[in-house]
Amino acid sequence: MNAGIVGIGRYLPEKIVTNADLEKIMDTSDEWIRTRTGIEERRIADDSINTSDMGFAAAQKAIEDAGITPLDIDLILVATVTPDQPFPSVACMLQERLGAKKAAAMDVSAACAGFMYGIVTGKQFVEAGVYKHVLVVGVEKLSKITDWNDRNTAVLFGDGAGAVIVGEVSEGRGILSFELGADGTGAKHLYQDEYIIMNGREVFKFAVRQMGESCINVLEKAGLTKEDVDFLIPHQANIRIMEASRQRLELPVEKMSKTVHKYGNTSAASIPISIVEEIEAGKIKEDDLIVMVGFGGGLTWGAIAIRWGK
Repeated sequence: MNAGIVGIGRYLPEKIVTNADLEKIMDTSDEWIRTRTGIEERRIADDSINTSDMGFAAAQKAIEDAGITPLDIDLILVATVTPDQPFPSVACMLQERLGAKKAAAMDVSAACAGFMYGIVTGKQFVEAGVYKHVLVVGVEKLSKITDWNDRNTAVLFGDGAGAVIVGEVSEGRGILSFELGADGTGAKHLYQDEYIIMNGREVFKFAVRQMGESCINVLEKAGLTKEDVDFLIPHQANIRIMEASRQRLELPVEKMSKTVHKYGNTSAASIPISIVEEIEAGKIKEDDLIVMVGFGGGLTWGAIAIRWGK
């Protein structure tokens, strides 16, 4: 049995904050932000919208896209570091709001790599024949843990949610290989105190090295080569990090997802948000080989090679 993605959905807050808006409240410039990060604008959720609200909206769309009902869901995994509150989990809140009465539920905390951890966890349950449908949500309201006086981090982050249904797919399709990893010695470089604290230089060095290595590793595990890759969806953290991964795979620019300019770094939500974006743009087609790769605080990382389609 092969597990893959059988439904997708996303939610983005309406409010757009541009680099020009940030110029008015801190010592920065549009040029500085764009040249160093590739970000032009980001979405920010207002005070009435919390993490669970965004996750709920994305989950509803993924369930509808998969052609199932909430009662068909066996497990809910929510990747987030910005839950509404320490407990109950966002996953339990979604279970109640969706009416997914049969589903077990828990949150996954692996920062920006959380969605990869969630997908791989869901895959195990489906391929073991234990569960039929696993809802995986990546959602963050990073604006509530961003120090808007810190120009090094405030320009980076945005809010949003993406969701997928992991279920059984036809032979030859689905998740072909994966890699998950962590290096706790790097925890000091990216963490939350009251707000997000980041040593940008160290995180950049780690991400450039690890993202490229993980891409190659999942291809080797699947018995594939760089030439087999049709599309790359990297975590949308920084265009320079993303470009390093693309170049490692020797892919042309048009074969890499780029949404960072519109949404900023949405942590665990960035990859599922990008999946929906590229599907709607017609850039991902049936039977395409897709590599998804992310990294985050922990330090953590994860990658999968997936043959797209049901």
